[in-house]
Amino acid sequence: MTPTTISADAAGTWQLGDLTVNRLGFGAMRLTGSAAFDLGVPSDRDRSIQVLRRAIDLGVNHIDTAAFYFSPTRSANEMISSALAPYPDDLVIATKVGPGRDASGGWLPPARPDQLRGQVEENLRQLGRDHLDLVNFRRMPILASVSEHVGALAELRDAGLVRHIGISGVDRTHLDEARAIAPVVCVQNRFGVGASQNEHDLLAACGEMGIAFVPFFAVAGRGAERGRAAVAEDDATLTVASAHGVSPAQVRLAWTLQQGPHVLAIPGTGDPDHLRQNVAAAALRLSPDELARLSSPTDA
Repeated sequence: MTPTTISADAAGTWQLGDLTVNRLGFGAMRLTGSAAFDLGVPSDRDRSIQVLRRAIDLGVNHIDTAAFYFSPTRSANEMISSALAPYPDDLVIATKVGPGRDASGGWLPPARPDQLRGQVEENLRQLGRDHLDLVNFRRMPILASVSEHVGALAELRDAGLVRHIGISGVDRTHLDEARAIAPVVCVQNRFGVGASQNEHDLLAACGEMGIAFVPFFAVAGRGAERGRAAVAEDDATLTVASAHGVSPAQVRLAWTLQQGPHVLAIPGTGDPDHLRQNVAAAALRLSPDELARLSSPTDA
């Protein structure tokens, strides 16, 4: 099998509530250049449109986005709508609420529970949909509790604007808190090679509960969330990549997917070649020894 024939379904599937998705998905943040995260310049718009369409051709049916993914010249939701509407029947679009930005791109205080409806409606308008498949509440560190925000999303679910609820940037306490209010279909947290024992523990707990775990920055590494490029690849990752004749990024994706059948991956790119490589990682299988060499949790 050549890389061009590998489909995202090579990694298997998972149920997000009543929605079936291939475990290898696509994250839309990088299409805009992610000015809010200082990750670079926007991708060429026409090329980004083609990347989104090619992702669907390669079997991707889970796209992660947010209304606050925008730069002065790009909007992730607008590009998704332009590229893919009318949407394929099996396409699941997950978005996030909680953080907000003003028109110039500056961060606003985290949304209050009563402001989440406006953020949901903003995503609906931009995506051209009458409901959102999955909405993750992205907890910012300033918020100790998620109860009121999850309660607000549960009301929007009851109103038919939201189909399923997820949470992001949380620990086990927040997960238990949210599940006491409404069904939670996924947890979206930072996770990747070098993850801490606490991060591994939360991933395992999600598996025991039948909840999807959706890592972000699994390829870029820890520095990405703080606006820095990923650190230099460690020797173990480079050795495994060389043995398989693949890139370190593909190794990181394969390692992530092999952490459990409930683990999804949402790598993002505006480059067609990188997209193909990311999807090809769905079929990459690492040996138990290779997984062990890469796993060594940190103490953080």
